[in-house]
Amino acid sequence: MTTTEITTENTLFISAQDLLSHWLGHRRLTRRVIEAFPDDKLFDHSIGGMRPFATMVKELIDVSGPGVQGIATSDWSNSSGFDEHSTKGITSKAALLNLFDESTDAIASYLPTISAERFQQTERAFGMYEGIVFDLILYFIDNEIHHRAQGTVYLRSLGIEPPAFYNRD
Repeated sequence: MTTTEITTENTLFISAQDLLSHWLGHRRLTRRVIEAFPDDKLFDHSIGGMRPFATMVKELIDVSGPGVQGIATSDWSNSSGFDEHSTKGITSKAALLNLFDESTDAIASYLPTISAERFQQTERAFGMYEGIVFDLILYFIDNEIHHRAQGTVYLRSLGIEPPAFYNRD
């Protein structure tokens, strides 16, 4: 084996419950970033051609909860991936937070049902993105962190101190 080869074993480095706890910490922090936005800036403020933060949050809603549900059930019929199906027409912070919370509830419901064996299987998420289940879930988390960081930059550009990135309580 060369140093650039990666192999996976059928053992988890983290339990589904510990992964859920980790992700829920990120969800709490992302929620606080959403809450920190003034209502009049959440849906239209942008920098350098990037999307408004509300649009990024809509992506998180449409990908994470449905993604974990699809992985847990192998049923992708009620998910739309990156096309903002479930968030279309959402124009208020309260409605966005409500959908974000529903997505978090879906994550909390379905992630613990994924078996250790399932984490190692290949899945075609949303009928398009093939990968090993644990990689797909880590992508969902990484995507959230990435967009939350963009939201943090937006808050700073508005003169608002963002929530501390390390506080996930």
